[in-house]
Amino acid sequence: MPAKAGKGKKRTLPKNELDASDKQKSIVASPKRVKVSHPSYRTAGGVVLTCGENDVGQLGLGADVAEKMRVSCVTIPEPVKQVCAGGMHTVCLTLTGKVFTFGCNDEGALGRDTSEEDSDTVPGLVEGLSNVVQVSAGDSHTAALTEDGRVFAWGNFRDANGLIGLTKKGIEKKPIEMLPDAVVVKISSGSDHLVCLTDLGEIYTQGCAEQGQLGRIAECFSARGGRHGLETILNAGLVRCRKFKTRKMAKFSDIWTGQYMTFAQEKETGDIYAWGLNNYYQLGFGDMENRFLPERVQSFCAMGRQWQTISGGQHHAIALDSDGKVYTLGRADYGRLGLGEGCGEKSEPTLVESLKSETCVDVAAGGCVSFAVTKVGKVFSWGMGTNKQLGLGSEDDAWVPTEVTGKQLENRASLMVSSGGQHTALLAKNVTVGTVP
Repeated sequence: MPAKAGKGKKRTLPKNELDASDKQKSIVASPKRVKVSHPSYRTAGGVVLTCGENDVGQLGLGADVAEKMRVSCVTIPEPVKQVCAGGMHTVCLTLTGKVFTFGCNDEGALGRDTSEEDSDTVPGLVEGLSNVVQVSAGDSHTAALTEDGRVFAWGNFRDANGLIGLTKKGIEKKPIEMLPDAVVVKISSGSDHLVCLTDLGEIYTQGCAEQGQLGRIAECFSARGGRHGLETILNAGLVRCRKFKTRKMAKFSDIWTGQYMTFAQEKETGDIYAWGLNNYYQLGFGDMENRFLPERVQSFCAMGRQWQTISGGQHHAIALDSDGKVYTLGRADYGRLGLGEGCGEKSEPTLVESLKSETCVDVAAGGCVSFAVTKVGKVFSWGMGTNKQLGLGSEDDAWVPTEVTGKQLENRASLMVSSGGQHTALLAKNVTVGTVP
């Protein structure tokens, strides 16, 4: 449990923490709206395939399907370019910028009316959104980024004691604009926090702060904002970070999240900074101490590699470098690191040897599982098999990367993968038999 603030002498906010007036000053007023871009945007369309548990309709296959051990095709009326698996729901972004959702809607994560029986178990359009270029999803919230840099979100954040709301009003069941005075170029969601990267290279965070995942709330205020109140964590706030060995404020080019952690890439050097839960070394620090403020991760930076993607699960992370090689770190049980039985926890990015001959283009981590997609469209999975979300046709754990196969993948090349609480969503494109994707 985070330490409680002491009584007596009045305390001042740490330099990394902003009060309400500072927040407003740090955001450019009435930004000029332009078409935004970022390397993380996806442009190739395909079909959505899902596997795992379907107890609340998160596979999008209807109420009569209980589970799928191998991937099955989801019916969506137009090609999809991004899939995102939340805790118990799934979000699909189409080539035309529309958003479809399915799964658990108890706290508004679907962003649409599901009063009609079983309508939450099949894809449904989220109305009021257009020209969306990116989506993200947590345990009970969803976010969408539009082509002019606006962020919309719906659902709810939670902490160890339960519901805290998406805003000070509570649960938001329809999309609302979250950061109106900034131009955002990328969004990423942890289980219960939302991270936004702006065109100025600044990072804004909001949501649960208990493990340090916001990167701007001191530990003594991490439980619901302490005496500053919920607005401290629910209102988007600037993450302040000095560039390594300088007095300059760092500017960032990319962001990624895990369930309780955040990673960011510094713009000029490519250095990786991280904050949040580190109880199994999953941030890459060797001391198992949580980080409540951004810190440069020496283990990532010392490798001399440029990192394309980092994805975090509950207690582990998976990273992809510019050469298409896959690295894992953090907790080892159930095989989630893909390094074989008995490998032990890893406090720094460690090459997944069995994928060394493959060139990968995407990686993803779920709670206790990991995935990699290769340049030629193969998808590999490893980790805990209990929830069938590995797509391997059994409930056995996989200690090394194993290719996902099945009828639905025979004439398709995988494009990307996303894994949620107990299910996985895969995007794949049709290919002509005998041709290379």
